[in-house]
Parts: sequence; C-alpha cells; structure tokens
Amino acid sequence: MRVRAPRTVAEAEAIQDELRPLVDLTGPGPREPARVAGVDVAYDGERLAAAVAVLDGTTLEVVEEVVVRGRVAFGYVPGLLAFREVPALLDALGRLSAAPDLVVCDGYGLAHPRRFGLACHLGVLTGLPTIGVGKTAFVGTYPEPGPERGSWSELTLDGDVVGRVLRTRDGVKPVFVSVGHRVALDTACHNVLNLTPRYRLPETTRVSDRLSRTGLIENVGLG
Repeated sequence: MRVRAPRTVAEAEAIQDELRPLVDLTGPGPREPARVAGVDVAYDGERLAAAVAVLDGTTLEVVEEVVVRGRVAFGYVPGLLAFREVPALLDALGRLSAAPDLVVCDGYGLAHPRRFGLACHLGVLTGLPTIGVGKTAFVGTYPEPGPERGSWSELTLDGDVVGRVLRTRDGVKPVFVSVGHRVALDTACHNVLNLTPRYRLPETTRVSDRLSRTGLIENVGLG
C-alpha cells in the first residue's frame, strides 16, 4: 500500500480516518510464529535509526537484524507518532530476507485516542500480523491485574475494550497489549507471554531497542 506523507496535523488525522476501517482485529495471526520481529526507532535530534530485529519464535535467538538511518519525516504530535516512524520502519522491514510472521511494536495499536496507533498503521500498510506492547498506559482505564505472571485486566476507552493490562513477571509492573492488525487479543497476549520468559518486556522489544540505539552511532546493517 502506498505511503502518504502528510504536511499538517489535519492531513495526518485524515489519513488515520481513511486507514482505520482496514484494521483486522480478529486474526488469523499465528499463536506460534516461526519468525517474530521487534521494531523500534531511536532519535538524536532530527536524525533517527529504525531497527528491525527478527527472533526465532521458539528459541528467541536473533536470526536477522536490519537498521535504517534517516531523518524525521513528521513533527512530534501525541497520537501521530506513526508518521514519524513508519517510513523508516517500512524501509527496514523491506530489507529483510523473509517477511516475519508477527511484528511487535514498542507502542500501541487499538489503545490509541483515534483507535489507530503505530501497530495498526504499520500492520495495515504491510499486511503483516502486528501487535502493540506499551510500557505505560496511553489511553483508557483499567483495574490492576493480579500479581501473578499471566494475570490481566481489560483496558477500556469510552466503554470499549481496547487492550489488556498484562502481568508478564510476578509482582512486576504490567505491560499494555493491544491489537494492531490481523491478530486477536487473546493471541496477542499469548505471544507476549511467550516473548517474556525472563524479563518484563518482550525480547523483541529489548533487542530492537538496543539495535536502534546502536544504529545511531554505528554503521550496523545499513544499506
């Protein structure tokens, strides 16, 4: 799908409104993906490094890495982060030797003021199953989940369920899981638990975060 670069906030919001009906909130995203990609973007002023780290879905070993460096494409506006990051992330994803079965974004999907966060945007443009895993709540309200790993509570916005607050480690702060595209919420949470065998955040997020930061200062995986 063609990427459109908005010049104003109004144009960006219009693009979100146009693409939002294309989001698939039910599936058939895989419960046991063979290749899971984490994506992240690091910034240094107007410079950025977009990273994609692909992990083996069973062993969680890194099987492929790509970093693309560039310039910020859109100003910082809450709720419009995708327009800063998507162009470079699409470039990085396009350089992979094979498409991943699942993409995990460090951010949000449906749990977004306009119900169209980065994970939705990236998923619709690529057609790939995509989920968002946020470190903190961006929108909505929720009761605290139980203290045990795997406990969860519903994240709601204006009376609608937009995600889950999921405990990935006993007694540790939860993460905020939302559907991006072509993955049901149950499946998204199942995958997040599989990706967090030792730490609070998914291994995909941890690896892609390190890779993007390194990419700002080193010529790693650049085309």
